[in-house]
Amino acid sequence: MRTPSSLLSAFRPQVQERLYDFYEELRSADDLFWDRRVGAWVATGHAVVSSAAGDPGLSSVRYPDIEAVPGELRPLARVLSRQMLYSDAPDHPRLRALISRAFAPRAVATLRTRIHEAVDRIITTAAPTGRMDIVADLARPLPLTIICDLLDVPEEDRPALASWSEPVAEAIGNSRLDADRNREASQSMADMLAYLRELLTRHDTPPAPHSLRALVTTQAENADQDLDELLANCALLLIAGHETTTHFIGNATLALLRHPDAADQLRRRPELIPAAVEELLRYDAPVQLMLRRARRDLDLAGRTIAEGQTVLLVCGAANRDPAVFPDPHVLDFERPGGRHMAFGHGPHFCLGAALARLEGAIVLEALLTRLPGLRLDGTEPPQWQRSLNFRGLTRLDVAFTPPSDDHDSGTRAGHATPACPA
Repeated sequence: MRTPSSLLSAFRPQVQERLYDFYEELRSADDLFWDRRVGAWVATGHAVVSSAAGDPGLSSVRYPDIEAVPGELRPLARVLSRQMLYSDAPDHPRLRALISRAFAPRAVATLRTRIHEAVDRIITTAAPTGRMDIVADLARPLPLTIICDLLDVPEEDRPALASWSEPVAEAIGNSRLDADRNREASQSMADMLAYLRELLTRHDTPPAPHSLRALVTTQAENADQDLDELLANCALLLIAGHETTTHFIGNATLALLRHPDAADQLRRRPELIPAAVEELLRYDAPVQLMLRRARRDLDLAGRTIAEGQTVLLVCGAANRDPAVFPDPHVLDFERPGGRHMAFGHGPHFCLGAALARLEGAIVLEALLTRLPGLRLDGTEPPQWQRSLNFRGLTRLDVAFTPPSDDHDSGTRAGHATPACPA
């Protein structure tokens, strides 16, 4: 068995464009190997990734020793360590329970009208121009709008939250930032927490009914609830709730533009859109890996993982494992069986999965039905963010046929209404 390349090669722009071929090379060499350059085990096979994701012998704690973290990153590390994503039982289920009601499928279904309205505004504004940047004009503002609606964040405050979120997401997805970027991420998190503290403790305006702010405010008034812990997890929702869905929308749109036959199939058979969302998540997931750390010496896929060693679970590679997904590089909306790892697996399965699926389905329908002649615009290849963890485009320019002058704008704006629940 030959020695695999280092996962760090995925940072290179030329590898990002052929990322799944690179993963295939890693997996064909060894589906679990020690990466000396990273100083961690790297798992690429679906069986080992899914097994490890739920293994109680592996911890999700990202920073077991805060004092060992570089000083400029330490303030951010302290906050991340209080978030459910980087916690184990018993803290993880307790923290998850605080927020989970707001993301239950029935609760998410009530957001359908809001999502339709937000997508409709974006498409109606862009349609006459014949061009848009999918990332800047749609994929970024839409998820931010919805997660801020959930938290009852005033419109005028949302740009600030977006600006704070980006450096933090960059630090989470890239452990090799310089001191200045780490310092910026820590300061951005501090600014976000200060804002959330003010939002959740203000009494001048009551929270909107059924909003996450209403739920969290009730928790914040509980004398037994640690407010700093609650704020840390609200920050997680803001960052994860829009960063990952942003990437999914961009990645899915690019996949459809590169596979026009698949896009035409969805136009002819819109009932396939829910299945298409799952396949597009498998095909190019917004979150590429999960980090685990061995609590003790343990066996994983026949290898001995020593206590304290890190295991990187490459979900993006697992999603293209031919042992589970035959012809994995083919986009197939009628693909049978197989469970993708785009939302993780086990106790840390993504809390916002139902919301991401709903947003994705509504966006795909709008793009395919309201922007005729949708195509890539320009000759430059897509540019990917430089991250091992997150897979997302920095921009995606598209062109389409603008509506004719006699096309009634009211009809355009009302297109999505029939799909909204009463």
